[in-house]
Amino acid sequence: MLPIRRWQTQLFLLLVTMILGLGSRKFGAWLPNWLAAYAGDTLWALLVFWLLGLLWPTWSSARVGAAALAFAFSIEISQLYHAPWLDAVRATAVGSLVLGHGFLWSDLVCYSVGVLLGYLLKRSRLLLAEK
Repeated sequence: MLPIRRWQTQLFLLLVTMILGLGSRKFGAWLPNWLAAYAGDTLWALLVFWLLGLLWPTWSSARVGAAALAFAFSIEISQLYHAPWLDAVRATAVGSLVLGHGFLWSDLVCYSVGVLLGYLLKRSRLLLAEK
């Protein structure tokens, strides 16, 4: 039988990660510089990991991780393209949070760490989120 993630746990993890990510941006002035600089991007990728796990509960953690990393890297690479319509979307609050603005190599590292964190938490059984 395939593992099935509990949607309630996935949704809880998603919401907590979202709150932490938004908080890292809003209260970044009170955080250590390195944490303020990298926490948001790392948590964004972790959020993508939880979201894909919620949407495809029968996928393995490895498959969810690969898809989350591919999505995150695609979004970052898309920041190299600046069409007026796309920049208009990026100028909105939601567009800015989802699509970002400019390509940074460090973001790829943050995304890798965020997805790896989600994968390791799932594999550790610490979250007991599978039936």
